[in-house]
Amino acid sequence: MDITTEIKFKTARSGGKGGQNVNKVESMVEGYWNIENSTLFNEDQKKLITAKLINKINADGNLLVKSQVDRSQLGNKLMVIKKMNELVSKALIVAKKRKPTKPGKAAKEKRITTKKKAGEIKQSRMKVKL
Repeated sequence: MDITTEIKFKTARSGGKGGQNVNKVESMVEGYWNIENSTLFNEDQKKLITAKLINKINADGNLLVKSQVDRSQLGNKLMVIKKMNELVSKALIVAKKRKPTKPGKAAKEKRITTKKKAGEIKQSRMKVKL
């Protein structure tokens, strides 16, 4: 699902490469998306997103993503949109619950035969009684 329509953007001066252009242009882009006010997802999905992305959510309940990789504001804005959509789509995937399995018959037999072999080797190392 594309959350682009609900993202609010904020720009700031970016660090790094760019020479004197860095001091004049606000190329870093921060994207804010309020999960609670979103109309795209139901309550269960919102809880799932909040639980999985808790480290990226600020005190106001906004999902915060920054980008300052590109030297242009538009490039960074597109990166923020891409990152945010990926984060949300990955957060919505529910992992399957692991079913515990037991060792099969062949595995049990193999374990016992290797134990017996090891025991025989140890027996052959003992001193012979006369």
